[in-house]
Amino acid sequence: MRVLLAAALVLAPLFFGLGIVLPLVRFETMYFFNQSPSLIGVIAALWTDGDPVLAAVVGLVSVAFPVVKMVAISAEAVGIEHRSGLAMRLLPQLSRWSLMDVVLVALVIVAAKTGGIAQAFSQPGLWFYAGSALTAALAHGLAGRLGRLG
Repeated sequence: MRVLLAAALVLAPLFFGLGIVLPLVRFETMYFFNQSPSLIGVIAALWTDGDPVLAAVVGLVSVAFPVVKMVAISAEAVGIEHRSGLAMRLLPQLSRWSLMDVVLVALVIVAAKTGGIAQAFSQPGLWFYAGSALTAALAHGLAGRLGRLG
């Protein structure tokens, strides 16, 4: 189980990094216009288009919370953090938001397809982002289990 935990602790941040820089979804409209935004690109576009509050919310939930969560899981896994520590209080709160972005992108894809707005196709960034959330959840479960056995 320790090898699986170590692999999850390495893969979760790797998948996260790929998930935020690679395109999440590709929209094609009228056969000649297409867009493939990444999560970082979406945040930057919101900021520059005059929506700094929305950009900050998306940045917090999509980038900052997962980073803090992965750091807390790593601290728990290597024994830096005790059960009564800050990380243990933060993890349940942060875990609630783990797949929110994946669900939102999936809803946008469904809305685009059913509304006739555009053809929408998932891209590697979406899968890496989802993989990061799932791998972090696996690491959290293994770290907790090994801590109880430990």
